[in-house]
Amino acid sequence: MSKARSPFEQLRNRFNETDLECSACGYIDDDGNWRVSAAGSRVKYQFICPTCDAIETREMRL
Repeated sequence: MSKARSPFEQLRNRFNETDLECSACGYIDDDGNWRVSAAGSRVKYQFICPTCDAIETREMRL
């Protein structure tokens, strides 16, 4: 694993390593990734389950 450049990338990497289970259907996506987007003072992380299309969201305010 490459070293993350920012705290936001570090947090996304942590989610990718530890939080890939869908809370809706229980599917564990070992190859999944969290997406990150920023708008204004908010940073949003999202994981979309490939089985049931449920969306997990984590939002941080700066």
